[in-house]
Amino acid sequence: MKLDTWLAVILISISAAFAISGKYQRSKFLHYAFKPLTMVMIISLAWERTLGEPSAYGYLILAGLCVSLFGDVFLMLPPRYFRPGLMAFLAAQVFYIAAFSLDLKTLSLIWLWAILVYAALVFLYLYRGLGKYRWPVLVYVLAISAMAWLALNRHFGLREPGRLLAAIGAFLFLASDSFNAVNRFRRPFQAAQVIILGTYFAAQLLFALSV
Repeated sequence: MKLDTWLAVILISISAAFAISGKYQRSKFLHYAFKPLTMVMIISLAWERTLGEPSAYGYLILAGLCVSLFGDVFLMLPPRYFRPGLMAFLAAQVFYIAAFSLDLKTLSLIWLWAILVYAALVFLYLYRGLGKYRWPVLVYVLAISAMAWLALNRHFGLREPGRLLAAIGAFLFLASDSFNAVNRFRRPFQAAQVIILGTYFAAQLLFALSV
């Protein structure tokens, strides 16, 4: 990577650390300021890379990042905004699915079954605590599973730069949302935010770098 990209990654990492720290310190200012700021910086990085080498893939990733920012804002608000936040992230997954589907010629069903088994186990574990969110969460689980599957197929099926970064990012996103769901619906745990936000920001950053 170029020096300016490394500097951007460092600044994004510092901003992400402040966002996570604010969550643990119960500082609304730190969390509310730095969580969106981190995503704005990631979006800016993706925008610069897309402008440098315009492509449908780049614009779809950029769209997914922008919609994710709206999801972040909704999830920082009171619990009644959880559904709009979930819908925003579902829309982001649709953009990522479209991006990772580009130019694919073959698909591995073995990886699909493996990811679906994992998703089913997570959903069944969460089931009792989901209440009225069972169907929205099920749809989202299927969408993010499809996203991770396509990212993995893209990695193994194409020789384009950034495909490995996208695949790693997809599975970090899947891990982040899994831990987030467990923390929200089943069993809150102390290390939740550093794991959830750490993997989330890393995933989005890798998506931006994959452009």
